Amino acid sequence: MRAARPQSMTRRLILWLTGATTVFWLVAAGLGIAVMKEEFGEIFDASLQETAERLLPLVTEDMKRHGESVSAEERGGEYLVYQLRSADGSVLFRSKGAPAAPFAAPLKRGFSQDGDYRFYTVKTRDGSLFLQVADAWDNRDEATDEGGMALFLPVLLLIPVSSGLIWLIVRRMLAPIDAFRQAIEEKDGGNMAPLASKGLPGELEPIARSVNHLLARLQAAFDAEREFTANSAHELRTPIAGALAQTQMLMIGLEGPEKRRAEQIETSLVNLRHTTEKLLQLARAEAGIGVAGTRADLARVLELVLTDFQRGEMAVRIAYEREPGAVLEGAYSEDAFAIVLRNLIENALLHGQPGEPVSVRLQKGGIVRIVNAAPRLSPDELIAIRKRFGRGNAIARGSGLGLSIAERLLQQMHVRFDILSPATGRSDGLEVVMRF
Repeated sequence: MRAARPQSMTRRLILWLTGATTVFWLVAAGLGIAVMKEEFGEIFDASLQETAERLLPLVTEDMKRHGESVSAEERGGEYLVYQLRSADGSVLFRSKGAPAAPFAAPLKRGFSQDGDYRFYTVKTRDGSLFLQVADAWDNRDEATDEGGMALFLPVLLLIPVSSGLIWLIVRRMLAPIDAFRQAIEEKDGGNMAPLASKGLPGELEPIARSVNHLLARLQAAFDAEREFTANSAHELRTPIAGALAQTQMLMIGLEGPEKRRAEQIETSLVNLRHTTEKLLQLARAEAGIGVAGTRADLARVLELVLTDFQRGEMAVRIAYEREPGAVLEGAYSEDAFAIVLRNLIENALLHGQPGEPVSVRLQKGGIVRIVNAAPRLSPDELIAIRKRFGRGNAIARGSGLGLSIAERLLQQMHVRFDILSPATGRSDGLEVVMRF
């Protein structure tokens, strides 16, 4: 199952700030529209009342001039409509656009309303005539909607502008954190240079100092480990080589059972020398010798290592092929690459089918393939042989450290390392692929 990718703090911060700003803008616009609607209602009511009080004397005067005729009065606009009604509720005069049927409003002074209109009623001093001025709800809603859109549209434009500004500000403010993170990611066994603390925000300076103290301690530990490894290599190889030489000399003058016991001692010493070399190589790999800052021609190193193997007793089993134009250059450690090759080729010769060749190919694109004939391995067996001291079902002698040493060094060199079974284009075999 794939591990979930950790979420970016920058992305979450931008999303949260943008979301909060958007909500605040929308809430502010909504409150503004609500307040505006309330204020508009007060303004419309005041206008309705003032219109009714000013129209009453004019309409009564017209009635006296023209008589009680409903159709005599046709002036006025359609925004506000009115009816002049008698005390019994009949319509005496009405404005253009006013309905012929009496308004559904009581004949008493003040505001009233129904589903279609908001009314204001005034009456004459003698109470014989009532003027009812009506303002349609549709007119009020239209004015409120237009005012709301005038307030809401700028908010819709401000939201993306605010989001862009938030993105720029957050990225700029968090840039030192990102640079600091990248600087820490670059640290490994071969790069222990102190982190630059100049220009960092005050919150990051203590972290930078702590990391630099830790790097200094790690560098001292690595230096001590490298020195110990170098000294141990000499101190261990010399007595083992001496004991092996003395045993071989002793075997010259022995016969029978004594010679067989001496041969067993010789075999044990050879195995001890081999295991010691692997442990020393592992210690060097853990010390970070795979990191190098100088450019090297690894194809030359590959050919030198193969020449060394071809001088041995298994020379006939190694088949080397280099594609025309294939190169292998880069900022890599030659020493580490030589250790990797020796372990991988030695494993291929040791654990491959006896008598079957080991193919070493250098291809274009910086790809090195080492293939040997061997029974097909299951996925669990492929995982097992990559572990330290992992030997799988192998019956040949060995320490089980070769692949782990090679993989550790290749990780330091940032080289992709794959083990395939069966080999490419075959139904069996084991293939090691290094992609530089």
